[in-house]
Amino acid sequence: MNKVLKYSLLGTGALIGIAAAGLAYVALTFDPNDYKGKIIQAVKDSKQRNLRLDGDIKLSFYPSIGASLSKVSLSEFKNDKEFAAVASARVSLALLPLLRKQIVVDEVAVGGLKATLVKHKDGTTNIDDLLGQAEQKQPEQKSAAGPPVKFDIASVSIANTNLTYRDEGTGAKYVIKDLNLKTGRIAIGAPGKIDLSAGVQANQPKLDITTQLKATLTFDPDRQKYQLEGLDLQLSGAILDISNLKAKAGGDASVNLSAQEFSVQKFTLVAAGVKAKDNFDVALNAPALSLTKDKLAGGKLALNARLDGATGNIAAVLSAPSLEGSLKSFKADGLNLDLKMKLPQPKLDIAAQLKTTLTVDPEKQSFQLKGLDLQASGSAFDMSDLKIKAGGDANANLTTKEFGAQRFSLQATGKKAKDSFDATLDAPQLSFTKNIFSGDRLTLNAKLDGAFGNIVASMSLPGVEGNEKSFKVSALALDLDVKQPEQAFKVKLSSPVSGSIQAQQINFSNLVIAVKATGDKLPNKSVSSEMKGSVQVDAAKESVQANLAGGLLQSKVKAKVGVKGFANPAIDFDVDVDQFDADLYLPKPPAAAEPKAKEPEQPLDLSALRTLNLDGSLRIGSLKVANVKSSQIRLDVKAHNGLVNLNPLSANLYQGSMNGSLSVNAQATPSIAIKQNLSGINVASLLKDALELDMLEGKGNVAIDLTMQGNTISAMKKAANGNLSLNLADGAIKGINLPKLVQGVQSLGKSSSAQTMGVNKDEKTEFSEFKASFKVTNGVAHNDDLAVKAPMLRIAGNGDIDIGNDSINYTTKATLQKSQGGGSLLVPVQLSGPFTDLKYKVDFGAMLADVAKQKVESKKEEMKDKAKEEAKTKVQEGLKKGLKGLFK
Repeated sequence: MNKVLKYSLLGTGALIGIAAAGLAYVALTFDPNDYKGKIIQAVKDSKQRNLRLDGDIKLSFYPSIGASLSKVSLSEFKNDKEFAAVASARVSLALLPLLRKQIVVDEVAVGGLKATLVKHKDGTTNIDDLLGQAEQKQPEQKSAAGPPVKFDIASVSIANTNLTYRDEGTGAKYVIKDLNLKTGRIAIGAPGKIDLSAGVQANQPKLDITTQLKATLTFDPDRQKYQLEGLDLQLSGAILDISNLKAKAGGDASVNLSAQEFSVQKFTLVAAGVKAKDNFDVALNAPALSLTKDKLAGGKLALNARLDGATGNIAAVLSAPSLEGSLKSFKADGLNLDLKMKLPQPKLDIAAQLKTTLTVDPEKQSFQLKGLDLQASGSAFDMSDLKIKAGGDANANLTTKEFGAQRFSLQATGKKAKDSFDATLDAPQLSFTKNIFSGDRLTLNAKLDGAFGNIVASMSLPGVEGNEKSFKVSALALDLDVKQPEQAFKVKLSSPVSGSIQAQQINFSNLVIAVKATGDKLPNKSVSSEMKGSVQVDAAKESVQANLAGGLLQSKVKAKVGVKGFANPAIDFDVDVDQFDADLYLPKPPAAAEPKAKEPEQPLDLSALRTLNLDGSLRIGSLKVANVKSSQIRLDVKAHNGLVNLNPLSANLYQGSMNGSLSVNAQATPSIAIKQNLSGINVASLLKDALELDMLEGKGNVAIDLTMQGNTISAMKKAANGNLSLNLADGAIKGINLPKLVQGVQSLGKSSSAQTMGVNKDEKTEFSEFKASFKVTNGVAHNDDLAVKAPMLRIAGNGDIDIGNDSINYTTKATLQKSQGGGSLLVPVQLSGPFTDLKYKVDFGAMLADVAKQKVESKKEEMKDKAKEEAKTKVQEGLKKGLKGLFK
């Protein structure tokens, strides 16, 4: 046994000696640089590429077998353009381990490697020739069994490496630059340190990052086990629209591919950066997470995230105390999410907490929330003191597009402006699938308390069923209870509902709206109304069609209304109303009170008319507004781009009729144009009902053609221009009796002059005809053709009615026929003052002067007549005497 061992050792030593001597001889006599030309030519012949070996080729044989190259480059296929280059490369193997079929690499070092890989538009690459064509498979030959070859690398060093990939078809470009790698020992089952750094750039997607990785690697390819300990990964740069990115990850990780096991311990990830103009930071902690073929387990997982910027501030904390299950299905029990959001647009300041148990099936893409408990508080939009609470179960399957909720409830309270609200939604069962959805006993209850009153609303949907193409609700019911300080309303709405989510259509086919109002100021303290009909909504076409009929307040109404466009709606309507007394619902005029200081007049705001798009017709059998009574009203309206036209605007009123038009221009400074012809109107009744004025009687025609412009009512009145005319018959001017004034003329003294008198409601001056026309200029209506006729009266006059300042200054000259003795009397009368305090001024002096003048003229005529009679008598007597003497 000893001899065998002895001879074996001697033989082996001799073999090694012979090999060493041979290697020494080769090393001393062989120079690889002598073969550069042949190597370059061989590459040229076989690969049609140019190889350059500008540096020396060095070989070493002891204590390691190694080779080193420098300044090596290779061209593109059939092209002198450089494809790849290496500044230096060295590989060395330990000699003695090779004899034991062990590969022990002392060193692998590469420096200054550059290479560019190109994918052409036709799908080929610039390395296809290097890869070669698939060779015909040769029958596999079983090699003799023997011990496996083992390898061991002492260190690997890669420095200043730059790699580029370009895709000419898509324009994509990827660059790895300044790649540096240093390792410790790399051997099966032996831990080795890794230090890797590189820059990565790309344009699809946009990427520019610098990375550094440090870890201790242990691997066993035979058993397919890999382990990283002390992982330290750092990254900085920009990705997509994220800039100033800084990320850091650490921990331990292990993988067993044969057993399909994966685990991490003490894993942490921290990232921060800028997305658009918003700063963010994220932190993930996973103390322990393991994954096997059949099991997933983890605990105390935590995620913290924060976003700060112009778009707002968001902070989230997510924790999962336990995670268990498998890759096919796992559950996070006690999942907790704390969320705070503060956004300027939309205005939002919310703090929320979500607690639930989450079950996930990644393969089926299904998610289930069990025991959902959501609570939130804060403010949103114009709502403050907001509190939200939601609960129930929910599930979703993204693969089959199925969604469901069970025992779902939502409660919200808060304030909107100064109004408090409270709303509760209950959905015992909701189900949405790709082809059908259903719900059972959905209810919504809401309450609103505010300055205008209290509103309590209740809506119920007994059953909902259908799909995206068609759905129906058997009976929607909505109850509203509105209470205000002076009145209360109860509204009930019911209708079957059908529609299509796909077509975005909804139809209320048998809509019933019942309203009951109570209040001391309402007629009989109670008003009931009920409207029936249908409403169709087509959201895709942005249209609404409504057809309703029934009782509304004390009226019978038939209405057809259509709306096209939701952003700028175009509304058309056709409405028939049998009768309406608006005064029953208008506020009563306030009782006379102490005069208050006049407040500045507010400008007219007609801005709403600029966006009004309206076209329709309204007909009312009888109407009372502001105590003015009319019948057979017809009103056609066209409103577009701030121009509103009412034509025709016609009605029967006060034993006559009116017909004309009214237009409003709200595009710039508001202006109004009115054209109206009133025929056969009883003026006394109209003035008394409309203005409570009792100053004129008669029946006839009134013509109005006026335009007005201004930012206030006063400005409009002062800018009125146009024409007015009045033609009345068989009436009276109330407040003064001109014939009666004549009776006291004789008793007036010579010193009497003009006297001003107030209106006497018991007196009037009757006429058979009253005609006048007015020219209106800048708010002043001027008249100079007044013609009033009566059996013993004629009135002419001229003057102004100042519409802008609500006053009058008018002078009339009344000519009265004397009741006895013939002749006439001229009575000058001036009407002046504000409309609220008119005064009559009668010029008695002028009237007496006219009387005296008429008396003088009468005396003169009387004396002339007497002289004529006396002369005639004398002549007759003289003739008689002469004749008597003649015939004696």
